[in-house]
Amino acid sequence: MKQPAKHSLEFGKKEKVLNYTCQTYQLSRPNKVGAVMALIRECQPATIEEWETWYFANATTVGKSPVKITKDALVELGERLYEKIVGVVIPEWQEAFSKLTKEDCIHYIYNLTINRTYDGYILEKSVVNDGLAKLFPEIRFEESPPELDHAGDIDYLGYVTPPLAPNQRAFGVQIKPVTATANFGNYSISERMRANFDAFTNDFGGKVFIVFSNNGEIANKEVIVAIQVEIEYLKNSTKLARN
Repeated sequence: MKQPAKHSLEFGKKEKVLNYTCQTYQLSRPNKVGAVMALIRECQPATIEEWETWYFANATTVGKSPVKITKDALVELGERLYEKIVGVVIPEWQEAFSKLTKEDCIHYIYNLTINRTYDGYILEKSVVNDGLAKLFPEIRFEESPPELDHAGDIDYLGYVTPPLAPNQRAFGVQIKPVTATANFGNYSISERMRANFDAFTNDFGGKVFIVFSNNGEIANKEVIVAIQVEIEYLKNSTKLARN
């Protein structure tokens, strides 16, 4: 099978620091560069030149006030990336490297595997059992089974239909600690997550909701209303399907 030609540049060992900084400061999110995978699928380009021309003609930032994306805008993002690396990331890493010990590494792996996993598990349980399940007692909440294709991005399923119903209808829930973002109102999901959320909707009919947990409490209260609207939609669509 002939391998398609690659157009991506290679950055060698610099890739890690570029990727880390870009992700940390959210410089490649849809609210900065647009929903690129959705855009390229809409374009269906035969060449990279066609894609580049179409992107700059059609791409806008994702948000309440979309802004047209230009070549200068991407250059500006690159300049911001450089400033963050030189002014923040390198000094922080140099300090961390100078103080890092073998014991830090041992404790980190153990803490990540045991402590953080347990803390996250307890917080998830609290958000669902003490929060969502009490707010929506008619909904059957179940942990996302590992065999589910998009299980990595959906923590719980909220079933609207009975257990033995032939066509299961459910909405998805992803739980994140409120520290996952300083401003959860402006939180942007990755392209991978967006694809998994869309796949979930295709499978179960319902949307996926991100619930931010603040010590086990639901921090983004507005999501409660959105979930209630979705439950009514799923109930009505189930009735229509039966009819």
